[in-house]
Amino acid sequence: MIKKYPLDELSTALGRIMGLLLTEEKVDHAVQHLSRAVRDSIPGTIGAGVSLLDPHARPVSSGSTGRIVERADAFQYELLQGPCLTAWATEESVLINDVATDGRWPSWSAAVVRLPVRSVVSTPLIAGGEAIGAMKIYADVPGAFEDSTTGLMELFAAPAATLLAHIQTSEIPERISQSLQAALYNRDLINRACGVLMERHTLSEDIALRQLMREARSSRATLSEVSAAFLGVSPERPRGSSDGLR
Repeated sequence: MIKKYPLDELSTALGRIMGLLLTEEKVDHAVQHLSRAVRDSIPGTIGAGVSLLDPHARPVSSGSTGRIVERADAFQYELLQGPCLTAWATEESVLINDVATDGRWPSWSAAVVRLPVRSVVSTPLIAGGEAIGAMKIYADVPGAFEDSTTGLMELFAAPAATLLAHIQTSEIPERISQSLQAALYNRDLINRACGVLMERHTLSEDIALRQLMREARSSRATLSEVSAAFLGVSPERPRGSSDGLR
């Protein structure tokens, strides 16, 4: 069934977001307003939030409307895969009809299996030609969102990106570019290490990944550092920061 989105709700929410441009809101406060507006305006949504970079160029969740969003996002940052990171890196919206059957991010899907997360929409936040983050919504039933939901999220994304670009520093785009490049490189390291373990010891992908994660915890290293050491290569890092994925 096609869901109806009242124009007055959308207009009110967008007006609230644009109104923040006229103030000196801090990032966290402004994004909290944004996340609540998105959650309240899209039927079926149980949580919303925004993925940005912290001062150390690490991806973090900002303005999350609840613990479910924080936990689902945390798995993405740890595993270096998931709909938000993909939307951010590719600058294209991502729609998941059912996390349980979607095979694009198997490790992340397996990690959130116990969370009430079944439907997802994630949309990049683009300002000045740069993707400065991603905005996402979660639902606890499959098929909660449709292509029309993605279009609605993109309507939110344009003023939201303008807002965030307005209140963040001019250094953010460069840090984002460096961080995304490093994240994609380190994601490939982890995938390659998993592949070698799977072939060498006849393991499933899930067991291979868990073995790397155990090694990372025991050695107090990151997944990418453990994977790089296993492959005999060096992990990529943004200048002046760690990958932050312990």
